[in-house]
Amino acid sequence: MMKPIFSMAILAIALSQTACSMQPVQPWERDSLAQRKMQLVPYPNDAFLDEHIYFSKEASRGGAGVGGGGCGCN
Repeated sequence: MMKPIFSMAILAIALSQTACSMQPVQPWERDSLAQRKMQLVPYPNDAFLDEHIYFSKEASRGGAGVGGGGCGCN
């Protein structure tokens, strides 16, 4: 008896989560979505310099995005 209610609840949650993805992008909205500030890395040169400064101060290569410090302890 609880199985139909449970499956309907799961279906309702799934539909509510996908409701935002069903919105089409209008032609006049594409201008603002194509701007540089909307990209994942809007300024790659600045991101490269920030990472360079970070790992130089951290004393470890590739310190961005991973846990732990330059000592190897996490």
